[in-house]
Amino acid sequence: MNYCKKCLQPDTRPGIKFDQHGICPACIYYESLKEVDWEERKNELDLIVAFGKANNHSGYDCIIGVSGGKDSLRQAIYVKEVLRMNPLLVNLSYPPEQITPRGVENVSNMIRHGFDCISVNPAPQIWRKLMRKGFFEYTNWAKSTEFALFSSVPRLAIAYQIPLIWWGENAALQLGDLYVMGKSGSDGNNLRKMNTLGGADISWLLSKEIKKKQILQYCYPSEKEMVDANLRITFLGYFWKNWSLVDNGTYSALRGLEIRNEAPQDIGDSEGVTSLDEDWVGLNQMIKYYKYGFGRITDYANEDIRLARIAREEAIEIVRDYDGCCSPRYILSFCNYIGITIVEFWKQVDKSVNKDLFEKNKDGKWMPKFKVGIGL
Repeated sequence: MNYCKKCLQPDTRPGIKFDQHGICPACIYYESLKEVDWEERKNELDLIVAFGKANNHSGYDCIIGVSGGKDSLRQAIYVKEVLRMNPLLVNLSYPPEQITPRGVENVSNMIRHGFDCISVNPAPQIWRKLMRKGFFEYTNWAKSTEFALFSSVPRLAIAYQIPLIWWGENAALQLGDLYVMGKSGSDGNNLRKMNTLGGADISWLLSKEIKKKQILQYCYPSEKEMVDANLRITFLGYFWKNWSLVDNGTYSALRGLEIRNEAPQDIGDSEGVTSLDEDWVGLNQMIKYYKYGFGRITDYANEDIRLARIAREEAIEIVRDYDGCCSPRYILSFCNYIGITIVEFWKQVDKSVNKDLFEKNKDGKWMPKFKVGIGL
């Protein structure tokens, strides 16, 4: 395990590759922004907007996948008020047991800003079964739900003949997941290759009990379907100088977004502006920490280091103290939802802990072998 020489990005992140100087892709991209011709990038954006308006067959120029969170609210307002487009918003909604009152209010707040929004609600019985399956097969309950989340937008775009999709963050440039890198920094048509989707192969979801016709909302359109529909997924964050967790959170909070007020040791989130619509993503971030040695706090710290908001040495302390934290009450609520005990939960998590990075202490708690910012 090695860390980027500039930030706290570890080389254990799936899909990442450091350069010969030990610098991560996200830091390289950030440095490149100093040389960007923003007028040229604006011209590219104008052409994309023109494409959307020229292919308006339904009354909507474009489609945006939204959760009601910080990124989606800021994108929706920008597309409507700055780009002067008429977007259709698509929200994949969680089952009642999973979605938070905060999440419901934030979607309502977004709609109150003047948007049409379609809510997609996959059958909750199938959702629960697939979540349990993902947890026990991959120790990742979101393995199945991410299929529905990412598939819902292009499926609606094809059905409504809206070929332009705005997506927020290019994870290849801004996080370092090079699997999703397309033909350019704005091209999002390789989203199917992101780590969780793994090429959009749904075969593992199928069984004697669950047939394909029951999980259509989890089926990402094929490449042929996307080409036939002239579908174009574009990363909107690529065209902004100030795309970041904190900037998007601040912008949206000033426009009615309800954020978290829990302590970072309960949610593994130092700012409280992510995963607002449900509480189990923090649990998955904890599991990710045990698999790869980093969680949500690392993402915050890396952005803050690049933006000179915090020194690397100070960020090390924050990451060391809070990365991988999750309140027991969220673990319990998740276990109750999929019908397992706390003992069964930790038995499964223990199987997926990276033993090269962690070891158990005398109290049975997993402790890092690595030092944040240094590695093994």
